[in-house]
Amino acid sequence: MVDELVLLLHALLMRHRALSIENSQLMEQLRLLVCERASLLRQVRPPSCPVPFPETFNGESSRLPEFIVQTASYMLVNENRFCNDAMKVAFLISLLTGEAEEWVVPYIEMDSPILGDYRAFLDEMKQCFGWDDDEDDDDEEEEDDY
Repeated sequence: MVDELVLLLHALLMRHRALSIENSQLMEQLRLLVCERASLLRQVRPPSCPVPFPETFNGESSRLPEFIVQTASYMLVNENRFCNDAMKVAFLISLLTGEAEEWVVPYIEMDSPILGDYRAFLDEMKQCFGWDDDEDDDDEEEEDDY
């Protein structure tokens, strides 16, 4: 009985190791596909689109507002392509590079629900890359005073 349990445990450990390796390989393939997709999307632009294709975002905090405006504008004029939150988040992810790309990998690995919630994803990006909504609110209040 003990020998059978030891053999079963050994088999389970071997299977776990094999699945872990396979999972790592699949995650690397996913990362490469996301990068390839971003590259392809940069090459394919609708001929009559009045909004240029957004630039990539590498995690530089000062560029986050510009990135969000660019991507939101692009998705707005191409709303038929971005019909749900998951598509919008996938589009944003396809434009991430460097630190920003590294930041999103754990969300992909754990299949986080945030990947299907555009607003929540933006909030996470803002929190991670240093967008302070309170400062924006203060600026708006000051502008209202004039």
